Amino acid sequence: MRRPRAGFLPLLFVVVAVSGGCVADGPPPRVWAASVCGALNPWREEIATLTTRAQQQTPTSTTPQQAKENLVRMLEGARDASEKARGRIVDAGVPEVDGGDAIAEGVTESLAKVRDAYGRAGEALRGLSTDDAAAFYTGVSTVMTTLQQEYDASALDTGELRSTELQQAFGEVPECL
Repeated sequence: MRRPRAGFLPLLFVVVAVSGGCVADGPPPRVWAASVCGALNPWREEIATLTTRAQQQTPTSTTPQQAKENLVRMLEGARDASEKARGRIVDAGVPEVDGGDAIAEGVTESLAKVRDAYGRAGEALRGLSTDDAAAFYTGVSTVMTTLQQEYDASALDTGELRSTELQQAFGEVPECL
């Protein structure tokens, strides 16, 4: 697939605005999809890197305190990465499609829930005592189970947020492939 020339995006904005008979309020579907994928791809990579690092460091930790520090650092990093991605999606604006407001809001709310889940998990881990190793690791398991449940619950319900134009855009723009 050929990459568009540098002048393609401004031209695309003009074509979409003129073809709609008015100036577009937000970016066209392809531009918005590229922005969203441009925000989510680094976020996913950061979460994967943090998770891998924590998985590698935790078994080699010699004390519960070291394991706690590694896990809290991972969760704080995931929280911060989630907020950064959420902010980038807010900056992408509202896609110029039917229901664009709800779609953009749904994506940003989903990432806010993920951010908050990581934040709560980090706080919960920070509050665990490391005096009793067995109790600490049981607490870690409980915190991580809760995190997984909250993460799963944060998934965007796309049942009413369908847009043929966005589905097509997400399948076509290089940032999403």
